[in-house]
Amino acid sequence: MTLLETLVELADHAVKHPRHERRGEPRLPGVAATLIAITLYLALPQQLLIAPRYALPALELLLLVPLIAINPKRLTRQTTTFRCLSLSLVLVIVASNLTALGILIHELVHAEAKDGRSLLVAALQVWLTNIIAFGLAYWELDRGGPVARTQLPRDELPLADFRFSQDENDDAVEEVADGASISSDWVPDLVDYLYVSVTNSTAFSPTDTMPLSTRAKLLMSVQSIAALLTSLLVIARAVSILH
Repeated sequence: MTLLETLVELADHAVKHPRHERRGEPRLPGVAATLIAITLYLALPQQLLIAPRYALPALELLLLVPLIAINPKRLTRQTTTFRCLSLSLVLVIVASNLTALGILIHELVHAEAKDGRSLLVAALQVWLTNIIAFGLAYWELDRGGPVARTQLPRDELPLADFRFSQDENDDAVEEVADGASISSDWVPDLVDYLYVSVTNSTAFSPTDTMPLSTRAKLLMSVQSIAALLTSLLVIARAVSILH
């Protein structure tokens, strides 16, 4: 086989088996993010919880264990059960954190909250959980979820919920275009969605990643409002208590 034929074969293999296909995303980052969110919830003051302290974390762990069992190392297998469990887990994390935020705001507005220092800590916990929870939500929903994004050909992927800068860099300078979605078969992973969540919680709007679908716009709107309430109302009220 000549050198030219070898290069052609390698190129053909790269097209059929792109960088992300088959291997899938590693399981550990998603598990770590979920456990951090659970830990932050467990550390909240009792008055912000709507159920016994360990009830919701136990439910979340109960949903997480079979997800790990289905894909212990890398996210390569997608079943109906896996999809339902993963979406249910994210829903529980998001709903419990938004509920805690609502109770915290109510306590500050209607109750005689005297311990400003603990309120500051609780507000920070809710804000951090907000970033993790919505980052996981974006990760699970966009283009069919983490398994579909790495295991399906692009022409079989569902419509994208987000447009990343890599999705439109194919006409840039070579060193930038080489990392574009078309040329490198790039797909976003958990870190990319957590970054979207961080910027949405700090700027209260999308930055370099644009929401495309209605559900993505609704989720980003809810997250922005929650972050705004936490930053402006909760923290400001807690600081005033300190004085």
